[in-house]
Amino acid sequence: MPRPDPAAATEPGITWYDILGVLPGASPERIQQAYEAKASLLRPDMISGASPKVITAASRAQEILDAARRVLGDPVNRKRYDEAAGFQRDGGGLAGTGGLPSDPGWGPSDFSFAGGLSVQSALGGLMAVTDWLAPHPRPSRRVPVPDLRGLFYAVCLEVTGRMGLAITAVRLTEHPMPVDGLVVDQSPLPPAKLPRTDALTVRVWHPPRRVR
Repeated sequence: MPRPDPAAATEPGITWYDILGVLPGASPERIQQAYEAKASLLRPDMISGASPKVITAASRAQEILDAARRVLGDPVNRKRYDEAAGFQRDGGGLAGTGGLPSDPGWGPSDFSFAGGLSVQSALGGLMAVTDWLAPHPRPSRRVPVPDLRGLFYAVCLEVTGRMGLAITAVRLTEHPMPVDGLVVDQSPLPPAKLPRTDALTVRVWHPPRRVR
């Protein structure tokens, strides 16, 4: 599988640090811990019996997590990425993702690309900081809808918050584990545009709570 371009980005405003839920100044150990914690939610036993849409989203999530680790876990790639994105490593850089929602069962989840797409082509440049992160003196009244399918819910909240969009979440799991969820579907889909402050509806899956 081709290695991702460290300066690449797909969805505006989503960084590799967002995907792992760490700050730009995070240590290599912290990056690996964050990767392992999120990847643990995508194990086969966690998604066993889930719908095809959930399986697709989980596969996409794993590919994105793997790509994030390849960029941030390699000192050379990470340096190139930080320089391209404008992160200040010694000063802590830009703020990372916020805390998880307080509602039990919501927490970080996954990402997956169907159809055997390579990470580089499927991501299409996912993680560079774009003008979504920069101040705009005259912000557009309508913003392009990002593709959130396969994102962890906490990342989804961070990204849409920066864009000025609200989120309406529909939980798909009746008895969810108290972990972050996976965005499986959304409405509207790209390339739609929404007025700022309008809400996107996302359908979020969690691993079901195990019955003893």
